[in-house]
Amino acid sequence: MSLLVKHEENPKGRDFFVGDIHGQYDLLMEALYRVSFDKQRDRLFSVGDLIDRGSESFECLSLAFEPWFFGVRGNHEMLAKNALNEGAGQAWDLWQINGGSWVFLNNVHEVRTILNAALEHLPYAREVAVAGKRVGMVHADPPVNWELLEMENHPAGLHALVWGRSRITAADTTPVKGIDAVVVGHTILEEPLTLGNVHFIDTGAFSTGRLTLIDAREVLNL
Repeated sequence: MSLLVKHEENPKGRDFFVGDIHGQYDLLMEALYRVSFDKQRDRLFSVGDLIDRGSESFECLSLAFEPWFFGVRGNHEMLAKNALNEGAGQAWDLWQINGGSWVFLNNVHEVRTILNAALEHLPYAREVAVAGKRVGMVHADPPVNWELLEMENHPAGLHALVWGRSRITAADTTPVKGIDAVVVGHTILEEPLTLGNVHFIDTGAFSTGRLTLIDAREVLNL
């Protein structure tokens, strides 16, 4: 799987971005119903953290295999990967204290198998063509220049893409170069926030019941 996966414009329907789902499958389905999401024509782009903290995490993880769903990996997918592939120990304990207890509602071996397969469909970054412009998506901190993701060895490292909070912590409004807009999750906010050309859309679905779903054209103010 490439670091960055690019998508051409969707000539048949609409594109949407959704914030961190965290095992709230029914909440996601309700949000899609409200916008009359058409699985034959529309596309859904997820900023990651499909799993943990919610009891429907297995169902949410399985979304990675749907032809209309396009996600990136979040820190919770990586926590689960480390825990399930390393077994009992520090990685397992870290996952459990961060919402991994849903695994006991399922077969652990099956969860490991599905997660490893799902990660093949969850790159670190995606880029979507929308109305002649380009919208990027990562889970956490985007690079200062989107073009860095084109490099074989991303110099800023992968950690920031799934764990970083430097931009929002500093309230940094410097636009990411080389891209029209970027959509991210990871940090829970009362409502979506835009800093420069970066849009933060994690509104804490697992704790607030608010799952942000936004039309890609709205990201570009079209």
